[in-house]
This record gives sequence, structure tokens and C-alpha cells, in this order.
Amino acid sequence: MATISQKPKLVTVFGGSGFLGRHVVQALTRRGYRVRVACRNPHTAVHVLPLGNMGQVHTVQANLRYRWSVDRAVEGADHVINLVGILHESGRQRFDAVQSFGARAIAEAARAAGAGLTQGSAIGADLDSPSAYGRTKAEGEQAVLETVKNAVILRPSIIFGPEDTFFNRFANMARFSPVLPLIGGGHTKFQPVYVSDVAEAHARAVDGDLKGGAIYELGGPQVLTFRQCMEEMLEVINRKRLLVSVPWPIARLQARVLGLLPKPLLTLDQVRMLEVDNVVSAEAADKGLTLEGLGIARHAIQAILPTYLWTYRPAGQFTLPQM
Repeated sequence: MATISQKPKLVTVFGGSGFLGRHVVQALTRRGYRVRVACRNPHTAVHVLPLGNMGQVHTVQANLRYRWSVDRAVEGADHVINLVGILHESGRQRFDAVQSFGARAIAEAARAAGAGLTQGSAIGADLDSPSAYGRTKAEGEQAVLETVKNAVILRPSIIFGPEDTFFNRFANMARFSPVLPLIGGGHTKFQPVYVSDVAEAHARAVDGDLKGGAIYELGGPQVLTFRQCMEEMLEVINRKRLLVSVPWPIARLQARVLGLLPKPLLTLDQVRMLEVDNVVSAEAADKGLTLEGLGIARHAIQAILPTYLWTYRPAGQFTLPQM
């Protein structure tokens, strides 16, 4: 029988039931780690339990606004991963509460538990960012590194994969609308990165393969404009749609209105984010603080989009793509 010291290490993943979180959990369980998924509503996170062997994954309730629940979720963990973030504010879910103060609470809990820490952030995190999202992501990074100096920060570009909120959203829109909007003319640059590649980087951080105190920027093998992303998506779903440029002033006006909806299609803060390119910096590339520098093979969107966007093709074209 295995002794306690021989048990696989325990990793607490905040936000482990989300899009990226599920892939991170799976990458960890494949390595033999035990995973504790910390989330606000554990009863809605049962889908993560089959990602490991029986008993390898379990859930626990944790709310970043209540420090005692954060401490409880971290207790006994060897490593902590924070993937919690929001794209728009709603109710008590405010950018500063979740991405700044929440990150500090998790970092303090990890330090108290003597656990390692990996902070999921985003390219665009900047204390001088025009968007509250970008500023609070940077504040969260700062709080983490002040609290746990050997923590690892991972900043991905826009993440794609099954159930993503980017390509799926526009592919679904293309099913019903003859036009697709190009905010700011569609010139903003992205470096789309496959969700499994990002998850692998998180798992390697737990393995101890990444530099403590470093900030990694994760991007895919291609830099594409917003327009090019839409063109690639339309080709995959075999639909022709008119791509209409929306000037920044009009986009801001539309966002002010759409941002009032319970689940807004576009917010003013998101428009501000789109005003800045979302690509790996030359500094990160020169230092090897990238997926390529880690030796992680990067997947292009042309290889992955057909595996999950085929359902948006016109009726009669639902056959699985030949890969």
C-alpha cells in the first residue's frame, strides 16, 4: 500500500471548472496529480470529476470575496493555480474584486500553506491599460509576485478550442446574420493559442519546469488580424458573410448600449481592449518565456477549428472533417 508520502501531490485549481480550467485539470491528472477544483458552485462543476480516475478530482466551494473559503480550498495543497477571471462585470463580480483583490487573497493563502503558485493572467495585462480588465489583471500579477516571489505568471493571447467564447460566438452569429462586424476595421492583431497548449504550460509550472518569478507570454504559431480570424472561421464553416468595418467611435457607442444587457455581446471595456494588439512581446520571445521557449509544440487554428466548428456549417454539411 502507498504511504501518505507516496501519494501524488495535491493541486488546488481556482476556476478549474471553466473552459481553460477543465483542460488544466486534465493535464494534471494525466501526470498523476490529485486535483481539488475550487469554484463558487461545486454542484455545477460535476463535469470535471470524470477528468481523472475515481477520487483523483474533487470539488470544493470557494468564493474569492470570503477569505476563509479561499484558505480552506488551499489547505494541504502542494501547488495552487489561479485561473479566475471575468470578461465583463456583473453584480458583485467586479474586475478589482476578482482579478486584483482575489488574486492577492489566493497568493496569501498559498504563502500561508507553503504551496507553489501559478497565476493565470493575459497578454494585455498592464497597469496603464485603457481597459479595467487589463489594469486589474496587472494588479493581480503585482499582488501575486509581491506575496509569493517565486510564483509563475502565464499570459496567454486569445485562447481557442472547443467551447471557446471567441470563434464559437462569431460562428454562431454567422448562422443567422448576413454580416459580421469588424471592430475598429478588424486590424487588431491576435496570436490565437490552443487551449491544450496553454494547459500544458500550467502543468509544467506545477512540475517545476518554469522559472519562478517569471512572466511567460503564450501565443500560437500565427499572428492574425481580427479580419483574418473571421476569414479563417468562415472558411471552416463554409459560409460567405459580409465583413463590415465598425469605426472605433461607433463601436464605443454600440458597446455602451450592449453593455447594459445581462450577458452583453460587447462592452466599452472590451472595445478598449481591442484597441491594443494582443500578441507575444519581443522581450518575452528573446528571453524564451514563451511556449516555443518551453519546447511546447503549438497548434495552428487551421488544424483545430475544423474539429469543433463543423457543427456551424449549413444543413447537409455536418459530416465530420477529414483530419
